[in-house]
Amino acid sequence: MRAFLFPGQGSQKVGMGVDLAAASAAARAVFEEVDEALGQHLFRIMSEGPDDQLLLTENAQPAIMANAIATLRVLETEGGLRLAEKCDFVAGHSLGEYTALCAAGAFSLADTARLLKLRGQSMQAAVPVGIGAMAALLGADIEKATALAEAAATAPDGTTEVCVVANDNDPGQVVLSGHKAAIERAVALVKDHGIKRGVLLPVSAPFHCPLMAPAADAMAEALAATPPGPLSIALYANVTAAVVSDPAEAQRLLVEQVCGRVRWRETAIAMKAAGVEQVVELGGKVVAPMVARSAADVATTSVVTMADIEALLKTF
Repeated sequence: MRAFLFPGQGSQKVGMGVDLAAASAAARAVFEEVDEALGQHLFRIMSEGPDDQLLLTENAQPAIMANAIATLRVLETEGGLRLAEKCDFVAGHSLGEYTALCAAGAFSLADTARLLKLRGQSMQAAVPVGIGAMAALLGADIEKATALAEAAATAPDGTTEVCVVANDNDPGQVVLSGHKAAIERAVALVKDHGIKRGVLLPVSAPFHCPLMAPAADAMAEALAATPPGPLSIALYANVTAAVVSDPAEAQRLLVEQVCGRVRWRETAIAMKAAGVEQVVELGGKVVAPMVARSAADVATTSVVTMADIEALLKTF
């Protein structure tokens, strides 16, 4: 069994998609359709920068999606790949869940781009700059990270702030999210909890925590107006690490995902238990290695370049 995976925020970089667009009309068509749907020259920002524009959440989210779907379209149009015949499940990390649903036919490309643009804008607007933060814990399992988050949530004056596990990525990497002061306390306390290192992340908002409630409300409204359709391939959902095939359930879980934990490690374990022997990441080289660290003996492939695409097609 095989699963196709789609990366989340952090995998963007200036120059992404340029080689694909130069080599493939199918890839160019994806970037042009996304530009038209958004009414902006997003591919120009992807190609040329500046970096600070691409890093904006409202640009990074649709850009990462577009790059992954362009990779898929090249596989489909020039390699003859039919995704539903070549994989049993799809999954995506955070925004990548929208990409996965697009790949599974539940959202059109244009709707996916518009939803992610709104998602990025809503997440940025939910918390004023400087109020929230995120930190990666290296050498931390979920038990240690949870204990640290609970300890750091209490301020010196006894008040409670938000400090929760946002991403359970793999056995050695967990990400915390919440109020800036609480996250800074967590980083200062890592050694006390047997954790190797805590690193503040260069993000513009505290994603996947209760502070994102206004963004969840915005996405609930948007998804009610643009609900997912039938899925041609079952999805492993972030917030449950379980299989979803019902569009209404997928819609509900996308709303929960804004404030909820990305259970990527548990997803990897669940996929292996279901019989998945290979995962293929399209458009990045981040989430497949996390699966390898979480579920031993699952083969991983990351597909970014035309050479990667050609190599993958030879294996089918």
